[in-house]
Amino acid sequence: MTKLIVDGKEIDVPPEYTLLQACEAAGAEIPRFCFHERLSIAGNCRMCLVELVGSPKPVASCAWGVRDCRPGPKGEPPEVKTRSPMVRKAREGVMEFLLINHPLDCPICDQGGECDLQDQSMAYGIDASRFRENKRAVEDKYLGALVKTSMNRCIQCTRCVRFAAEVAGVPELGATGRGEDMEITTYLEKAMTSELQGCVVDLCPVGALTAKPYAFTARPWELGKTESIDVMDALGSAIRIDTRGREVMRILPRTNDDINEEWISDKTRHVVDGLRTQRLDQPYIRQGGRLRAATWTEAFRAIAAKLARVNPKRIGALVGDLAAVEEIFALKDLMSRLGVVNLDCRQDGSALDPRWGRASYLFNATIAGIEAADALLIVGSTPRKEAAVLNARIRKRWRAGNFPIGLIGPQADLTYPYDYLGAGPETLAMVARHSFAETLRKAERPLVLVGAGAFARADGAAIAALVAKAAVELGAVKDGWNGFSVLHGAASRVGALDLNFVPGEGGLSARQMAASGTLDVAFLLGADEIDVAPGAFVIYIGSHGERGATRADVVLPGAAYPEKSAIFLNTEGRVQMATRASFPPGDAREDWAILRALSDVLGHRLPYDSLAALRRALFKAHPHLQRIGQIAPGDGAALHKLAASAGGNSERTPFRSSVGDFYFTNPIARCSAVMAECSALALKRRAGITAAE
Repeated sequence: MTKLIVDGKEIDVPPEYTLLQACEAAGAEIPRFCFHERLSIAGNCRMCLVELVGSPKPVASCAWGVRDCRPGPKGEPPEVKTRSPMVRKAREGVMEFLLINHPLDCPICDQGGECDLQDQSMAYGIDASRFRENKRAVEDKYLGALVKTSMNRCIQCTRCVRFAAEVAGVPELGATGRGEDMEITTYLEKAMTSELQGCVVDLCPVGALTAKPYAFTARPWELGKTESIDVMDALGSAIRIDTRGREVMRILPRTNDDINEEWISDKTRHVVDGLRTQRLDQPYIRQGGRLRAATWTEAFRAIAAKLARVNPKRIGALVGDLAAVEEIFALKDLMSRLGVVNLDCRQDGSALDPRWGRASYLFNATIAGIEAADALLIVGSTPRKEAAVLNARIRKRWRAGNFPIGLIGPQADLTYPYDYLGAGPETLAMVARHSFAETLRKAERPLVLVGAGAFARADGAAIAALVAKAAVELGAVKDGWNGFSVLHGAASRVGALDLNFVPGEGGLSARQMAASGTLDVAFLLGADEIDVAPGAFVIYIGSHGERGATRADVVLPGAAYPEKSAIFLNTEGRVQMATRASFPPGDAREDWAILRALSDVLGHRLPYDSLAALRRALFKAHPHLQRIGQIAPGDGAALHKLAASAGGNSERTPFRSSVGDFYFTNPIARCSAVMAECSALALKRRAGITAAE
């Protein structure tokens, strides 16, 4: 530790600290524009100037290390002043220079009300400028469908440039020119391609980069702010949902170092318009081949009349990717009372089974544990598409150094280099003999990341056994470390598996239920990724008029994720609580409440009349679900059993990613015009690359 005196207060800080960090540790507030805790140091805005006693001029605290400070003439600790007249004058001078060319756009700027430049000009600005020259003009740049540019406002802090190069790993932004001719640009005008590009809007300290879909929509002081959880993938990123009245206006990230740090994907951020498009706001019944609007009473009676004539063995229930734990629990409870054993949450056909043990389907190393790992093997996954924020975490660990990465599966640009080992199960079966295996064996904490798509095959059980065997043989499963990690794509999957929402004894799997002639009645709880063959009477409970509703005979309108208080488990098994930010439209209701009301009509009343009562029953049956924010770890011994099992024969078919189009993975995203535009740009880009090849 190093002693330092900050504004007369003596503190001890690590020698690797910068002066800015040391001053903040002492309680001093240091203004900044270019500095950001998760980006490299640029030191180019000079707003963080402080006085280092003995130095002839102020120093940039973000770029000056504590270890570089000299002690006083009598050996006293270095002294730093953050509120002296010299510092005040220096910061006022920097602010004056920054405002020379900055336009007076505040009344029409989307950054107004949450702008760092506004805040700091209030503290360090002066009431008039001494400069009379014309302000410079900079042409706005086209960056794609998500980021709007007003480059006259840019102060060249280069946060966006550093984020694109360091965190996103797609270095598409840079600076051209010098002095006042300097501009931030993509060089050749084109849309940004990163799945995290929207984060540059959060980083921009002025209004140079703003959210294009949100332009001129609302002011921050008009919005209600609700902390919640994202369900666009299985990471469970921390988000803030901003609403005006009953309408969701935007989604922003919250800081959670265990999961998403302070980043969210573009799909998470800009799926907002999909929440209000093609919404189901009243029940529907199919008559004469067409869906017609109906009342809740009519819809429930139609379901009851059908179920009264059907054998329970010919009834099935499927859970979709966005379902919360409470409604899954209620659906399973209702199906159990009806004597139904045809249950499945794996609409993609995954072979993962709770009977293999909880460790077989969790991201056991945890997301934050990626930074503790020292080698990585990716099997059957494209993390950049399946979990863009997790991919950034892998890249962060790779940038820290000494992190070899191997890949078995589809080749793709993952934003970091890797050793390509092979495409399919035959490589996985022989991986222990590959040269990269020695690297994994030498590692103290090797991590084996398996994509959910690797199990969604006819030979999924064999693949699970092969991966578990490889993880055990390569030392990824041992005392104190479990590196066997499954990367799910569905927010509901881990919660549903924990509730054992899989076929009972003699029950049918999802693909068997979807086949022709196997069911007479099918309940779809937001299941839009599976096509049920003609013949079955389909009851769809969901929020959007998408694939499931199109196939349904009775449609019951449910709530989307911002419209309900609900529990989700992310891919690592962390219990998380999503908070209601708005209300469902029209006659739509929360899914568990629909099932509770339906149970009355069916004569099998569920014993809970409120969400609190439902949760009491849920926690009694599954106690670990009440520990919000915590992870109930899986037992590594189960993986040894899985590795020793035969699992059947694997096929030679290459692995495929579970995500084809990053922007169209669920019904909400497919109803979003913004996601459609992003998907079209990505398709055009891929077509251009293919043509060039």
